[in-house]
Amino acid sequence: MMVVSDTSPLTALLTVGEAGLLPRLFTEVVIPEAVQAELSRSHPQLPDWLRVRAVGDRHQVSRFAEIVDAGEAEAIALAQELHADRLLMDERLGRRLAAQQGLRVVGLLGVVLLARQQRLIPSARALLERLDREAGMYLAEDVRETALRAVGE
Repeated sequence: MMVVSDTSPLTALLTVGEAGLLPRLFTEVVIPEAVQAELSRSHPQLPDWLRVRAVGDRHQVSRFAEIVDAGEAEAIALAQELHADRLLMDERLGRRLAAQQGLRVVGLLGVVLLARQQRLIPSARALLERLDREAGMYLAEDVRETALRAVGE
């Protein structure tokens, strides 16, 4: 299963040292060049399993960039071009645009829950707490608790 990722979920996972979950959940993890540039500002050494691809349809990127930032615009366009199984994105406006384009979107919370369901992590709660504390991932308490109940925590 291929996933195209935006910057913020990868940044959060890299920050807490859990980016390696992605290649265990998805057979291929792809980012567009704009996301690579954004990631490189904070993370000069990117994982070897991360594939960088250029977006072919720059007109589509320009259209999307009128609504969302460059990384999100390229991620959405690339996910369309590659017929990705999922788009990894957290920003609400970008998720809405991606859904309007017919893309299936998963967020960082979804990745944590998938990792827990597949027993790749011992505790979704512990990882969510680390993401909050170390990477600034905020979740409303009711959302967090509903999600954790879904994986038996």
